[in-house]
Amino acid sequence: MSRIIPELVVTPQELPAHVDVVVIGGGIIGVSTALSLAERGVSVALCEKGLIGAEQSARNWGWVRQMGRDPAELPLAIESLRIWRGMNARIGGETGFRQAGIAYLCDTDRDVAMYEEWLKQATSLGLDSRFVRGEALEALIPGMAKPFRAALHTPSDGRAEPLIAAPAIARGAAAQGAHILTNCAVRSIERSAGRVSGCVTERGEIRCSSVVLAGGAWSRLFAGNIGIDLPVLKILGSVARVSSVDGVPDFAVGAGNFAFRRRLDGGFTVAQRNANIAPITPDSFRLFLDYTPTLIKSWRELTLRIGGQFFRELSMARSWKSDEVTPFEQIRILDPDPSWRRVDGGVSHLSEAFPAFRDAKITQMWAGLMDVTPDAVPVIAPVGSIPGFHIATGFSGHGFGIGPGAGALMADLVTGSAPRVDPTPFRIERFRRLQKAA
Repeated sequence: MSRIIPELVVTPQELPAHVDVVVIGGGIIGVSTALSLAERGVSVALCEKGLIGAEQSARNWGWVRQMGRDPAELPLAIESLRIWRGMNARIGGETGFRQAGIAYLCDTDRDVAMYEEWLKQATSLGLDSRFVRGEALEALIPGMAKPFRAALHTPSDGRAEPLIAAPAIARGAAAQGAHILTNCAVRSIERSAGRVSGCVTERGEIRCSSVVLAGGAWSRLFAGNIGIDLPVLKILGSVARVSSVDGVPDFAVGAGNFAFRRRLDGGFTVAQRNANIAPITPDSFRLFLDYTPTLIKSWRELTLRIGGQFFRELSMARSWKSDEVTPFEQIRILDPDPSWRRVDGGVSHLSEAFPAFRDAKITQMWAGLMDVTPDAVPVIAPVGSIPGFHIATGFSGHGFGIGPGAGALMADLVTGSAPRVDPTPFRIERFRRLQKAA
């Protein structure tokens, strides 16, 4: 029940001898970066060790939201939603994007107060978010059996389909001339006079002047091999697909302990909200001080777990030469086992609040590993110590929704164009351990 297979992307697989930019990673961030670069006439090769969009880009909830974003991310989320609206026409393909809205249900006065504070910033940026209460809440969100204090509703938010979105964008990039290479792991970068001059892949070398690392949960491992101590840990999220039901909203809804959104196939994607697992790994100890403030703040939302992931990473190579087989070739796709307890909890809580889901059947379960930074804000930035090297990673479970905007911003930075939003919040030097690298 856990096997996730995105739509296949079939493109010519001949390795180019030279391009302007190599993008490492074929998730939503990587393919969006490749599309934005190719549309500007920049020659680009995207190298994916496995399949396009097969890891977290295919395993997330499919929400495309501005609502509730960290203030640092909010301008980028607004820009990304603007891009999502025109994406299907832009690429001539189906991403599943629908501007259906999203609502957060508030159980407590504390929830209401938290979102009221957030709403002050959102309103100043022109968002259409609003609180709904009483009879208006019942009309907006039918089928509720549990009373809620209020709902924060953003009609302009939307949803898209994780299994088809990244592949569709990759095809769009290929149509603009990008080389989309699958089962082609990048082992390392080459430098001349200190700056990027190429990439070494398992199939051979590609000469280039710029590299974008968009490797998701793999980014820390790749960066470490070239001397960059990137503070990123992995968080496990479990998700389910359930059969169709009637009498519930078409837009996505989240509460304190459940979340759901309607799918294009008529069913629903369901999860237990605020119930992720933090696998304890060797990096958990290496980065303990970096994450201590977040752990203190979010301890109610995380479960620490030690298991097979610890020993797999303990035995995994952390450095290698460019002529050696890398971990990226040994594990093409991260496909962790979902937590039945989390899935069952999400469905149970949802069924209590919305009785229509009591007859729904779980038809599939899966899990994904999210790349999380200490402040839960991504890195979208150049690395000053290696001219020509850029990182777009650490999206902390928010990458699917802001992926198109992040890719466009990264293309701005790579080409030296005026950035569409202020990139300052995403700079790499905000992390103390990377101030020298920047």
